[in-house]
Amino acid sequence: KGTVLAEGRAIGQKVGTGPVRIVESISEMDKVQAGDVLVTDMTDPNWGPVMKRASAIVTNRGGRTCHAAIIARELGIPAVVRCGDATELLKEGTLVTVSCAEGDTGFIYDGLLETEVSEVQRGVMPKIAIKMTMNVGNPQLAFDFAQLPNDGVGLARLEFIINNNIGVHPKAILDYPNVDADLKKAVESVARGHASPRAFYVDKVAEGVATIAAAFWPKPVIVRLSDFKSNEYRKLIGGSRYEPEEENPMLGFRGAARYISEEFREAFAMECEALVRVRGEMGLTNVQVMVPFVRTLKQADRVTQLLAQQGLKRGTDDLKVIMMCEVPSNAILADEFLEYFDGFSIGSNDLTQLTLGLDRDSGLELLAADFDERDPAVKAMLSRAIKACLSKGKYVGICGQGPSDHPDFALWLADEGITSISLNPDSVIDTWKQLASR
Repeated sequence: KGTVLAEGRAIGQKVGTGPVRIVESISEMDKVQAGDVLVTDMTDPNWGPVMKRASAIVTNRGGRTCHAAIIARELGIPAVVRCGDATELLKEGTLVTVSCAEGDTGFIYDGLLETEVSEVQRGVMPKIAIKMTMNVGNPQLAFDFAQLPNDGVGLARLEFIINNNIGVHPKAILDYPNVDADLKKAVESVARGHASPRAFYVDKVAEGVATIAAAFWPKPVIVRLSDFKSNEYRKLIGGSRYEPEEENPMLGFRGAARYISEEFREAFAMECEALVRVRGEMGLTNVQVMVPFVRTLKQADRVTQLLAQQGLKRGTDDLKVIMMCEVPSNAILADEFLEYFDGFSIGSNDLTQLTLGLDRDSGLELLAADFDERDPAVKAMLSRAIKACLSKGKYVGICGQGPSDHPDFALWLADEGITSISLNPDSVIDTWKQLASR
């Protein structure tokens, strides 16, 4: 081991090396070249392209459910978050080794250290009662992840595809060519080679989803409809023209409320068209649909009706429509919400923050320390949701970060009777073996 320059919360289990590139704002993203170690205060969804080039990511703030952590897992690269003052401790151009292979604490070492890689032949995985699925958002890694033992994909996020393969706000696509000259030029640039900007958007969403679905065929792939918050949408090309500046976007214009609104309905229709194409023209009927952030029973009714109008009706060609159970109201009125859906996928990240009343996007270490899915209040919500699904014979899984980070939490979920656990790919084998050893 070398000299420790900084440390924080490890994300993943990998090791990355390269020269430090300190980036203070998105305007400096060109500084980061392939193989560099990206060091910054905190990332947001607009940083996707630069994060793809990095060999590792280091941030001052954030927790295990922050943007940098989620994207690093999707890209399959190590990240160390909540380092405090990494941008001060690490010097531009210094060669470092970023290690997430030593437990919950991640270390940034001085120099390029030698690492030892152990290969394990897994053989046949033991049989367990729970379906072990994966969280997969990056189509480029789908075929690699599919080589791991798995029962399908429990969470495929559309945000990664929209950020990295499209990059333009959907309403800018729809308003073309009646937009200002700069935005018109940007839309034309990304949509070149497609019949129209709208066709480009639908093509790219369909292409990304189909890649993941094909990689895991015929196993189920649950695709979550986009769940950008307004601050995240603002950072897409043209986004500032269409999105409000909300004080707390985590609790704002997102999820089902956005889909059913008049101002976003046409944009939502493009996502639906892409999924209809994947299931219909491409024949990838293993794709199931998941609706995030459904606050009320009225929203549940309206969004399922809207999906049916767009060609995604429950039961047609065996289509299942799942709801993210992530708002306390979902657990409290679980029986009622299940009348509109074919089951729940528990989003423990949002359910934890909303049950405990803390902002998981906050960079404050005090709040990050209190964020725990194993809190008794959160467990009470989870237990209520699981029991409701089991009593109705409906699907119940979990796709939040908790089971990947806490093996004891995965065991508790198994005892509660959950039928599916969706994990980060790097934790599938270890969690599978632990559940089988009981």
